[in-house]
Amino acid sequence: MSKFQRLGTIALALAVLGGLVTFNKLFAQEKVDASLIEASEEREEKLQLAQAGATAEPAAPAPAAPAAPAAPAEDTSSWPATAPDVFKVKFECSNGDFVLEIHKEWAPLGVERFYEICKEGVYNDARFFRVIPGFMVQWGIPGDPNLAAQWREAVIKDDPVIQTNSPGMISFATGGPNTRTTQVFINYGDNARLDGMGFAPFGKVVEGMDVVKAINAKHREEPNQGLIQRKGNEYLKATYPDLDYIKTVRLVK
Repeated sequence: MSKFQRLGTIALALAVLGGLVTFNKLFAQEKVDASLIEASEEREEKLQLAQAGATAEPAAPAPAAPAAPAAPAEDTSSWPATAPDVFKVKFECSNGDFVLEIHKEWAPLGVERFYEICKEGVYNDARFFRVIPGFMVQWGIPGDPNLAAQWREAVIKDDPVIQTNSPGMISFATGGPNTRTTQVFINYGDNARLDGMGFAPFGKVVEGMDVVKAINAKHREEPNQGLIQRKGNEYLKATYPDLDYIKTVRLVK
């Protein structure tokens, strides 16, 4: 082999080696990029669905507890078409009953939405999925995932904050400005700091605050809100069968 042939062979080998190195770098970068894209999509889904919920995957299904007989659904045909200025609703729950007194002047948009939710039976069979002693109890994701998907898109604008988030007051949960849908919470403690964050109370517990405080807090923030949105009570009954829940909501006449 001549000197020129040997140089040509060496050059070809170097070119092939360089190509392999470049390919490996590109392949590695593609793997990194794919990982980042996947992580970004996961974060986006959690932001859209979780609304401050826990993110852990569900544990193995636990044996389902015997279901208590469901209360007959409220006949809402006699309810006024729109929310009265002041009205009371009775929540019949798995651990007892409590009554809320609602005031339209405190948060007009929120009250009309809450009245509509109660009248349509959206809360029936819904679980209290976030319970933090000393802070609040939260609910409002329908047990039927199809219904949850429908209401998740029905956002309403914020109301000015007139009242304060004191013990027993009820407000809508939000994912940011003008994102109220169906999720609400009752304050356990003095949460006046929430006033400046735009959480506008629209009613208060007038009967059964002991029942509200006794709602099962064993799992605190553990139930995954994204999975509740996608699978509803199927997920909750299998993974957290001991959660307290709403049987029905009745207008106090």
